[in-house]
Amino acid sequence: MVVYFLFILLFTPVQCIHHPNAFEIQRQREARRKALARKRAEEQIQLRTPEPVEGREHVHVQTELYLEEISDRIIEVDVECQTDAFLDRPPTPFFVPAKTGRDVATQIEEGELFDFDIEVKPILEVLIGKTIEQALLEVMEEEELAKLLAHQRAYAELRNAELAEVQRLEEQDRRYREEKERCKQQQMQMLQKEKETMEKIAAQAIAKRYLADLIPSVFNNLHESGFFYDPIERGLYFIFFNIWSNIKVKPPIKTPYSPII
Repeated sequence: MVVYFLFILLFTPVQCIHHPNAFEIQRQREARRKALARKRAEEQIQLRTPEPVEGREHVHVQTELYLEEISDRIIEVDVECQTDAFLDRPPTPFFVPAKTGRDVATQIEEGELFDFDIEVKPILEVLIGKTIEQALLEVMEEEELAKLLAHQRAYAELRNAELAEVQRLEEQDRRYREEKERCKQQQMQMLQKEKETMEKIAAQAIAKRYLADLIPSVFNNLHESGFFYDPIERGLYFIFFNIWSNIKVKPPIKTPYSPII
């Protein structure tokens, strides 16, 4: 405990600022959060006031019994203290374990283990061979890819030409079919018109042949029925018929002035 206190005194600055404890800060934050929540609830509950008239503006006013100062700034308190000066603690020396066992040494002269120029030759041969082999494989792969691309390009051109030819043939076949259908429609229309014309001619001939015998018979019947007559003859007929009927029914009285018929 004494060592910990000395350590704190050594590494604590001469002047320090003490803030309120965590419980006080928590309580202040809780109070501020409750105040903000209450304010939001009141804003949501209260009815919206109409817009202010021109030249005026709305102002928020506390209507509670006790006014409350609302602030978002955390309360801070400055506290100072003076400590005695202490000497710096010397650095702790590194831990060196005690030596155990015996020291043994050996001497290797130059060239006793291996010759670098001789030993590195197979390694270089392998590296160079692998590099050349990989380069050849990459070149062959690039050539193969170029051939594939050329083959694909030629195939695409051939396919496009075939598609264009197929489209041309389909369009030609469509035009032939349309022309055939149009000719068929024209032929059917012509046949229909010819049929209608023949029917009209036949109907006209039948009507003429029927009317040729019908008109004279109708005129004869009408003439016999008395619909066609000479107006002078008919007038004279009615005059004489009336005179004759009067003479037959009632003989005239002979007077000196009676006309002689």
